[in-house]
Amino acid sequence: MRKLVKAVAALIAAIILAAAAAFFILGPERLWSQFGPSDLGDVDFATLVRRDTPNDALACLPEFCAAKADIAAPVIARPFGDVFLAVQDAVVHEPGLEQVNADSGQGTLRFVQRSKLLGFPDTISVKVVPTADGGSAVLIYSRSQLGESDMGVNLARVKRWAELIVTTAKKNAP
Repeated sequence: MRKLVKAVAALIAAIILAAAAAFFILGPERLWSQFGPSDLGDVDFATLVRRDTPNDALACLPEFCAAKADIAAPVIARPFGDVFLAVQDAVVHEPGLEQVNADSGQGTLRFVQRSKLLGFPDTISVKVVPTADGGSAVLIYSRSQLGESDMGVNLARVKRWAELIVTTAKKNAP
């Protein structure tokens, strides 16, 4: 019995070492790409259906999203174009961030942000929408590529980005 326990423990240790070696040899980006593309693509906020798993977060307003939002989207009393530029300025220093798409005509931006330690990729979609009063709402949807739980990372990101964007838009105001 003791030999079996030792053999199983040695096998588990070998598997862990092999996985760690693969992680460091391949690198996190290449390893996680085996599970699909890191960029999960565009979203349509109007028809967005939230995940069943707790690994996404949404900042939106009922007039723009049918899905239930985690927080209200920030509304900024600045024109659409100014707010679009403020979004890019606000998040430029986020660690592990890559902008993968921007369409100023549609007011959409998409980013992939990787976690610091293991390089897990999350896709963040942003849409700047003009409001009836001449301001702009900033819709943000952050979602993980991997796993069923994100330990609150996406919600924390959406809240942080909303604050950064509002602060940057106010600083850039004439």
